[in-house]
Amino acid sequence: MMQTDSQSLEPTMSHSPQTTILVIGGAEDKVHGREILQTFFNCSGGRDARIAIIPSASREPAAIGNRYRDIFEDMGAKAIQILDIRERYQGEDPIWQNYLEGCTGVFMTGGDQLRLCSLLADTPLMEKILLQVQRGEIVLAGTSAGAAVMGHHMIAGGGSGESPNRSLVDMTTGLGILPQIVVDQHFQNRNRMARLISAIASHTDRVGIGIDEDTCALFEGGETIQVMGKGTVTVIDPGEMLYTNEPFVGASDPLSVFNLRVHVLTHGDRFHLPTRSIELPEQRLSA
Repeated sequence: MMQTDSQSLEPTMSHSPQTTILVIGGAEDKVHGREILQTFFNCSGGRDARIAIIPSASREPAAIGNRYRDIFEDMGAKAIQILDIRERYQGEDPIWQNYLEGCTGVFMTGGDQLRLCSLLADTPLMEKILLQVQRGEIVLAGTSAGAAVMGHHMIAGGGSGESPNRSLVDMTTGLGILPQIVVDQHFQNRNRMARLISAIASHTDRVGIGIDEDTCALFEGGETIQVMGKGTVTVIDPGEMLYTNEPFVGASDPLSVFNLRVHVLTHGDRFHLPTRSIELPEQRLSA
């Protein structure tokens, strides 16, 4: 891991042709410096930005969509469109896919990640967004629920304040934008360390990413994280894990996890994600 000057963020990202995805822990600053939202705006082309806002996770999509539209209008975006999708069939509407042709940035708001996935997963609209992101044609950002959906495996809900155990976390399928990770948002703010460890104990071929509020993990090329914001990004790395009792205990029993690696990143840090999957021994090792 190495440090980088935070002032280099904008020029590094805004001219990069590679995949650029902002995974935001929620409650990002919308009033004062707006560092994270301003970075998304800059990456999307600045005053040439054509931004699509997807507020489908929210139960008040019109209100939340308008709030972000006002923010990006104030920054000077060239064009902004709210994709107010409330039924799955709307994800097949060519009007939204046509708008994406000239789009430079897509922003998914917070709310309910299950609702967002139920509306967007496997729709032509989402498939087009994924293709454009992979080609580096658009910048994608998601905050809170919009961050939770990034992985193939998604945390749908759960608790906090307990030791790691299987019942602490509810898992389902996400949008698979960054399939190698499992995201938990509002991380330290809501004491979700045990929840993310529980998720990774049952998905040991993935990497856990816990993102605090007003904090962003910016993925460059899908393999490198660059951190910005006021909090931390916690990486739960099972790449050298030796053992977990997860397959052998009851849902509410505490979990054992041997040799799990934890990285805590702050503003300006860059981190290369581990890419290899692991296999666990069947027999418990001696402590």
